[in-house]
Amino acid sequence: MKYERIIESVFFFLGAVRDHLSDEWRRGANQRTIFIALLIGFVSLYVYTQHIEPPYDFPLQELVTIPEGSHLPDISANLESAHVVNSAVALRLVVTALGGATNIRAGDYIFKEPLNVLDVARRITTGAYGLEPERIRIHEGATTQEMGKIFAARLARVDADRFVEKARPHEGFLFPDTYFFLPNASEDVIVNAMRQNFDKNIQSLAGEIASFGKPLEDVVTMASLIEREAYKSADRRTISGVLWNRIDKNMLLQVDAAFLYTMGKATFDLTLEDLKADDPYNTYKYKGLPPTPIGSPSLDSIRAAVTPEKHKYLFYLADNHGTTYFSTTYEEHLRKKRLYLGT
Repeated sequence: MKYERIIESVFFFLGAVRDHLSDEWRRGANQRTIFIALLIGFVSLYVYTQHIEPPYDFPLQELVTIPEGSHLPDISANLESAHVVNSAVALRLVVTALGGATNIRAGDYIFKEPLNVLDVARRITTGAYGLEPERIRIHEGATTQEMGKIFAARLARVDADRFVEKARPHEGFLFPDTYFFLPNASEDVIVNAMRQNFDKNIQSLAGEIASFGKPLEDVVTMASLIEREAYKSADRRTISGVLWNRIDKNMLLQVDAAFLYTMGKATFDLTLEDLKADDPYNTYKYKGLPPTPIGSPSLDSIRAAVTPEKHKYLFYLADNHGTTYFSTTYEEHLRKKRLYLGT
């Protein structure tokens, strides 16, 4: 019995040791599990923030270009430099997994929201450029300088000064209208489209222009003056008659609108010195039409230029409410000026 108790005591002791070691192992295992989980989480977070998530300064609504013939390492490095991706290495790996550099589509891309490296890789390997036409309105009477500012503000590839340089030879012949241009449209594309639109629209007046018998350049130049001088179709035809009457009588046109083109000044801003300026567009100094149109006239103004109202008026003025008054003599004109303008 004595030995049995001793053996039982030994087994009891060994069992207690075993249970203690088992508890210690379980506690250690839990700690190891937590450590491993934390390590995996930290590594995952690092990989995501450094290689997968979009950069904080992701270029939204900006053109990003992949040049034709570029290789994957260069493309990846350029997109990292442009802050499209955080890691060129990650992009190369993902693109390779999606089929390799041969699938990359060169061209201009635009992103409307931040994308992670996986989505960027999908976009450039499927050619999802994200380019949608911009709706841009060019108002009647707009000059090439005004157009340049409008297009440069809306289209990334357009420089205002460069646009004016290319468009100025077509002053008056770039049709005012609503246009839809892709964000990567160039100055040449825009000018060609606007000139073609003019040629298309002017066909509806081909008969009247031919019957009128004056060169198209003169017609458009006259229409550009009329566009600035009146807003109502009836007034435009009457003013057209006044201006053609003055030309027929070899009189100075004395159209204030020409100063808007050269000086940016409206009628009530002009000074006596302005009226004496030695400028070919100064119709107070030089007879006949200005050298070029002073803006892009509407079709209605072009029609008014070739269908002038037949009358004997040689003068006109507009009051502060937009009403136009016409006179046949200078004395009558002065009287109406005193009456309606108080001058």
